[in-house]
Amino acid sequence: MPEGGDAVDAPARDAPEWLDSYLEHLAGQRRVAPLTLAAYRNDLFRLHEFMAGRAPGALGPHDIRRFVARLHGEGLSGRSIARALSAWRGLFRWCIRHRGLAANPAEGVRAPKSARTLPRVLSPDQAQALLDTEPDDGLEIRDRAMFELFYSSGLRLAELAALDLAGGLDLAEGLVTVTGKRGKTRTVPVGGPAIAALRTWLDGRKQWARPDETAIFVTRSGARMGSSGIRARLARWACKRGLGVHVHPHMLRHSFASHLLQSSGDLRAVQELLGHASIRSTQVYTHLDFQHLARVYDAAHPRARKR
Repeated sequence: MPEGGDAVDAPARDAPEWLDSYLEHLAGQRRVAPLTLAAYRNDLFRLHEFMAGRAPGALGPHDIRRFVARLHGEGLSGRSIARALSAWRGLFRWCIRHRGLAANPAEGVRAPKSARTLPRVLSPDQAQALLDTEPDDGLEIRDRAMFELFYSSGLRLAELAALDLAGGLDLAEGLVTVTGKRGKTRTVPVGGPAIAALRTWLDGRKQWARPDETAIFVTRSGARMGSSGIRARLARWACKRGLGVHVHPHMLRHSFASHLLQSSGDLRAVQELLGHASIRSTQVYTHLDFQHLARVYDAAHPRARKR
């Protein structure tokens, strides 16, 4: 499976000055993560298309509700529409502060509800099966180090891809420091198997990396691993080991959180380790934990259900 960085962004569509300025504000001052910025850009361009040349001040709540209905009619989930509304509210708030907009037409408009979906996680046995197999070559030594670090420390994909040799990773102390969403820095522990895998990779990294490359994880051509390359290698790794499920980087982060919460029951600690600004984002893992307990109950209790 080919390696490499992410695909080049599509050419920018024509946009009015106020939209370009707001996107620059998100990237420069708010320091929104690249993937979040790309999603917001798409949502804001959809809004611009719906506006059909009208200025933000010409819109009212009825227009926003009509736009939401169009998104819903196109098959977008309630979650995706809620994200679009969040992007639109942010734009209008910025226009109130910087462009003299009188009111926020998206305030109070809600997305349609959709069924709650829980993140998919690996079982502890599946996680062991994924990570305990010995690598076959130098690139798989790198892959194992990446995936051990994902699962050991609950990193986001962008956080792992951005790791440099200078700073961030402290194997002597068993810690990794990353910069997450909105420029927030956190330090999390690195487990023993991940430390061992990382030491093995770093010992052989110089055979692959370009002399001036600062990234910890590099491709066969010596450049920094991009997000799409890491995703592809993880999918290949899981398939080769016969796991039977599609494994993506965020599944390892979900598994880290779920397994830690099952063992410790400490929701606040898991929140800090994940770098969640709100405990509500972490509470989804309590539902996963309850599902696990419910399965144990159903399987073990003699009167759990009719036989």
